[in-house]
Amino acid sequence: MASGKINVSVENIFPLIKKFLYSDHEIFLRELVSNATDATLKLKHLTSIGEAKVEYGNPKIEVKIDKEGKKLHIIDQGLGMTADEVEKYINQIAFSGAEEFLEKYKDSAKDSGVIGHFGLGFYSAFMVASKVEIITKSYKDEPAAHWTCDGSPEFTLVPHDKTERGTEIILHIADDSVEFLEEFKIRELLTKYNKFMPIPIKFGTKKEALPKPENAPDDYKTEYVDVDNIINNPNPAWTKQPSDLSEDDYKNFYRELYPMQFDEPLFNIHLNVDYPFNLTGILYFPKLSSDLQIQKDKIQLYQNQVFVTDNVEGIVPEFLMMLKGVVDSPDIPLNVSRSYLQADGNVKKISNYITRKVADKLKSLFNENREDFQQKWNDIKVVLEYGMLSEPKFYEKAGDFVLYPTTDDKYYTLAELKEALKDNQTDKNGKLVVLYASNKDAQHSYIDIAKEKGYQVLLLDSPIVSHLIQKLEADNENLTFARVDADHIDKLIQKEEETISKLSDDEKEKLKSAVETVVPKENYTVQLENLDSNTSPFIITQPEFMRRMKEMSATGGGGMFGMGNFPDMYNLVVNTNSELATTILNSSEDAQKDLVKQALDLAKLSQGLLKGEELTAFVKRSFETLK
Repeated sequence: MASGKINVSVENIFPLIKKFLYSDHEIFLRELVSNATDATLKLKHLTSIGEAKVEYGNPKIEVKIDKEGKKLHIIDQGLGMTADEVEKYINQIAFSGAEEFLEKYKDSAKDSGVIGHFGLGFYSAFMVASKVEIITKSYKDEPAAHWTCDGSPEFTLVPHDKTERGTEIILHIADDSVEFLEEFKIRELLTKYNKFMPIPIKFGTKKEALPKPENAPDDYKTEYVDVDNIINNPNPAWTKQPSDLSEDDYKNFYRELYPMQFDEPLFNIHLNVDYPFNLTGILYFPKLSSDLQIQKDKIQLYQNQVFVTDNVEGIVPEFLMMLKGVVDSPDIPLNVSRSYLQADGNVKKISNYITRKVADKLKSLFNENREDFQQKWNDIKVVLEYGMLSEPKFYEKAGDFVLYPTTDDKYYTLAELKEALKDNQTDKNGKLVVLYASNKDAQHSYIDIAKEKGYQVLLLDSPIVSHLIQKLEADNENLTFARVDADHIDKLIQKEEETISKLSDDEKEKLKSAVETVVPKENYTVQLENLDSNTSPFIITQPEFMRRMKEMSATGGGGMFGMGNFPDMYNLVVNTNSELATTILNSSEDAQKDLVKQALDLAKLSQGLLKGEELTAFVKRSFETLK
């Protein structure tokens, strides 16, 4: 029998491990199952190249609870270790890794989530165990070894009579960690971290019905047999070739990833690259609502089929964080801080690759079935518009598939839009004016007026639209966007012809001062316009520039500081050629006030601006006139 002292300068390393990693102590199971997987995959490799002269067979990993004995067993059929290897790997290498880790991180326990990536995996067992045993038999023709350590630097190492190849780790669960003797807890952890690991993981047994015999009697009772309960899927969809997967396979995998999701994904993107780095994965476009709610089911990051995190910032471009799915890469350095990750060249390449791949997929979906793509547009537009704003590489490709729908459900790409509007909506200065509405109902009367002129109106209603059109205007010469209620239509798209005013300059002055005595100056600027006599007498518009800046300020950015705090400013356009204008001019002072008040309220009503007390007074007043 050998016993000895682990060569360690930090005498109390075990209490330290426990203390520092306490916030994340459930990770021990992931680490031990990962080690078992590595041992099995290494054996597979050695047998395949003829280095290990043994039968690989169909190895599995078993996790077993012994509630009475307060023990948890993790058993593999992998490489195993000789006594010398236990001495080397467990007492020296892994331990120096543990020590180095604690030296480095003892001042910043919050970073301790990276425990497994410091060769510290095995020692995470001491977070939950008061004593750990390793019973191991190497594939080499050498006796088995039995190592025991109770969390002090002392250990014992003796021969053992185990005959089958592999390693069994026995954790004597500590009194403060008895939750890890509960079946539901272990199942939860295995499902979270090991659901897609490449070696089958057995956790207990389950009953399976035997097929009914052909000549079974009528009163045949189904017979059941106990079979291994395999907790994982060792061959998840992302490890297969896209050509081997059907549409249903992708949908089923989505359900496997997110059992609580009841929505079908709109479409998926299979990532598969082996140069200049390794990356596989499947991303899904879920149905998105425009309020971009914070989602609970995020993209999951794996390293060789072991779940690492669902915080994929920096690896997946920001605009795709609203997607769902899996990214698996052995090339992502996981043992480093987030700031290092973002500066890492490999990670940037991965992010660029994903951006490109998503853009290519969207383009092919658009080209293959444009109608279907148009139907899905409302569900995906926010992601794509955000991508255009945040990723220059995505913006370059976006012209091929980003759509601009009209209020009549026509869909144009930007190039098609320019072509369709150029004859009718170019103003006298050669600028192409794209009219848009953000709400079909609220801006209904303005849309109607534009349509009567033969103009097309886009429906752009996502929350970041102001930022997007700002960018499009900057990048497209002689293109300008104007919301339909930003001014009277003849001012938005100015043509050569001028409408003559019925009123003299003197009459206009009188009309203006009559209106201004009633209309509150802090919110309205009165504008007299010579419009068609059939056009509304009073129209409220909201200047494009001010409104757009306020919106941009509300959704972040937009330059002007504190624009969001400005009061809403409107223009009140008075049509000098309307009959009402003449009536106001020819009325007594009191009657003028009543007419202006009523006309202003009607204009406010059409814009949804008449509310509360003002609305009540307006309704009361209107009923009075009906008597």
